[in-house]
Amino acid sequence: MCGLVGEIRLDGTRADVLAVDRMAATMADRGPDDSGVWASGRVALGHRRLMIIDLSAASGQPLVDAAAGISGVFNGCIYNYVELRRELADKGHRFFSHGDSEVVLKAYTEWGEDFVDHLVGMFAVAIVERDTGRVVLARDRLGIKPMYVAEDAHRVRFASTLPALLAGGGVDTSIDPVALAHYMSFHAVVPAPRTILRGVRKLPPATVRVYEPDGTHRDRLYWDAAFTRREDRADWSETDWQDALLESLSTAVRRRMVADVPVGVLLSGGLDSSLVVALLAEQGQTGLSTFSIGFESVGGREGDEFRYSDLIAQRFGTDHHRIHIPAADLLPPLEAAVGAMSEPMVSHDAVAFYLLSEQVAQHLKVVQSGQGADEILGGYHWYPPLAAVSRDQAVETYARAFFDRDAAGLAQVVSPEHLPEGDPAREFVAAHLGAPGAETAVDAALRIDTEIMLVDDPVKRVDNMTMAHGLEARVPFLDHDFVELAASCPPELKLAQGGKGVLKEIGRRVLPWEVIDRPKGYFPVPGITHLEGKVLDRVRDALSAPAARERGLFRPEYVDMLLADPNGELTPLRGNKLWQLGLLEMWLQTQGI
Repeated sequence: MCGLVGEIRLDGTRADVLAVDRMAATMADRGPDDSGVWASGRVALGHRRLMIIDLSAASGQPLVDAAAGISGVFNGCIYNYVELRRELADKGHRFFSHGDSEVVLKAYTEWGEDFVDHLVGMFAVAIVERDTGRVVLARDRLGIKPMYVAEDAHRVRFASTLPALLAGGGVDTSIDPVALAHYMSFHAVVPAPRTILRGVRKLPPATVRVYEPDGTHRDRLYWDAAFTRREDRADWSETDWQDALLESLSTAVRRRMVADVPVGVLLSGGLDSSLVVALLAEQGQTGLSTFSIGFESVGGREGDEFRYSDLIAQRFGTDHHRIHIPAADLLPPLEAAVGAMSEPMVSHDAVAFYLLSEQVAQHLKVVQSGQGADEILGGYHWYPPLAAVSRDQAVETYARAFFDRDAAGLAQVVSPEHLPEGDPAREFVAAHLGAPGAETAVDAALRIDTEIMLVDDPVKRVDNMTMAHGLEARVPFLDHDFVELAASCPPELKLAQGGKGVLKEIGRRVLPWEVIDRPKGYFPVPGITHLEGKVLDRVRDALSAPAARERGLFRPEYVDMLLADPNGELTPLRGNKLWQLGLLEMWLQTQGI
């Protein structure tokens, strides 16, 4: 788990090593243990290392394999690297390290662009071919590891974070109106390849991109999950599905214990993280470190779920850590969390994960987390209504539950000069929901949430906030084998018992009933969902700052209306609309834009 950067010159000049080094330096928090830069003619690579597997200098990056004629940088973890190393050794490859990074390079040497098909894990990687000048970028199947790209006629730059690209200079930082429409409508989700800035794009998940020496490039989508029923599973009973999913999830959890340092668990006390703890205990893990966070109640909203996390910790004998955050302490970490965001993320969970990660990083370098179960197994409230409609009606039903505003509502908020043509968010969702490969309206919604919303909301949030403290987060519910299996599971099994029914039945085998049969909880940060005091003042300052006035993203009368009643306007998902506007301006100003 690390941070990578690189530059490819397209104008015949040598790569700017100083710019690459400057970009890499911004990611010292992602990789506090080591750093390195490599350059050869028109290409340069930089890296910041967090030592998790092979703690020796032999796994330092950038990696150079002179015999194979390739160099590369890697961010992530390959859970099957031991098996791959053995397979590659049998094919004649020789290794100079004991880490997973070198296995990635040897896999590319053996299988070329198809190397990604052999990797089980989370990864972003850049590989340079010495003899051809070709540069290959790749991102894991579920987009767990990020890859941002900025290019013009003279060069291509890429990095694990957007701020790293800004540090390199020369980036168009004007606002992308289509991305702004997504942010304001699609609950702050900006789907790849766009970001809120015109000059920065994201490599989509499950994509291999090849840059040729002449600057042209091609993309290949190498994986997706079919949200349809399989004939060979047509006779499976509910118990068969439970057994298969439990076995697959157990494998996913076990895979993510691969490390040369201890691995803990972020334990919210909900079903998902509790199940991770239970399965690890069942596999013989003892003395497991677990961590929970809670806040003071604000505006009548409860700020912790310690009673559930305590129950799990006691049941499985974990070394449990309660982290309580007083309301008075919220503003400084809020500022820090915004600074750690590669893109503006409106969810209040970001602050909670930032604070939690800060504490956990004092004990461990690696944790498992329960993100993804709701998207993969139907845990959200907008799925049941979709079960009653056809594919043709899915867009309206999904938008009514998930969208913050329609095109008319967007026009009331965004200044005319920043409005895009049409309704980009709805058009995007309609195209995705209508594409082949999903059998029902529920399948289509689960697919867009798995491929789009999950990647650019909870997964990105967890990566940014944990890596801000040099902490690696692993997400077993996003194991691609588990995702493929769950995608083929009949929707009615997922939607049973108010959502995630099949997972709840699995949980009943190993968890206390109180954790399963409880109201659905979220990571509560009441001080942001209910704006008041210093946090409200900070939002007001951001929206009235000279940079905000000059940018003019929002209609002044709408901003004034929200400020007059800060907690009166909520999104359908119960987010605060004033926070949505304020967070965007806070992020832009933090980045010096």
